Amino acid sequence: MKLLVIDIQKGITDERLYAFESFISNTTKIIDTARQNNVEVIYVQHDDGPGSGFSIGDRDFEIADQVAPRDGEKIFYKTINSAFGNKELTEYLEQSNEKDLMIVGLQTNFCIDATVKSAFERGYNVIIPQGTNSTFDNDYMDGETTYRYYNEMMWPKRFAQCQSMEEAIEILEG
Repeated sequence: MKLLVIDIQKGITDERLYAFESFISNTTKIIDTARQNNVEVIYVQHDDGPGSGFSIGDRDFEIADQVAPRDGEKIFYKTINSAFGNKELTEYLEQSNEKDLMIVGLQTNFCIDATVKSAFERGYNVIIPQGTNSTFDNDYMDGETTYRYYNEMMWPKRFAQCQSMEEAIEILEG
């Protein structure tokens, strides 16, 4: 099992997110449980490119303090929605021969969805703990509706196992 922590970056990690407080609480609990059980935690950061304000060296690009990586934890950068757009991450995961991925992070309807589907297409068993991804309101749906659409309808029994926090913790504890 490996835990991917995707795009929880300072520029988008705030109270505008659907269920912000529980998202942070649940995500930190999953990260802490993974660490306590020797499950590798891997971070992915989205880079919109120089001059965007959301690129290497920009404050908004930095990983949010609440979920900051520890020394030695791997960090990969990506420039497209799917974390698998990073060749080094893709190769690293393939070399590990690990087929179980737990995925948490931002945003539900962009980078999380793209990564979930890319992982599924590559043969990974994808696990999504309840309340560990979030997004903003958009022109078509509020954040809650968007979250529920993916976590309750789109991913389950198709692309991922959407588990309760308790089930996800049991999985991490082995």
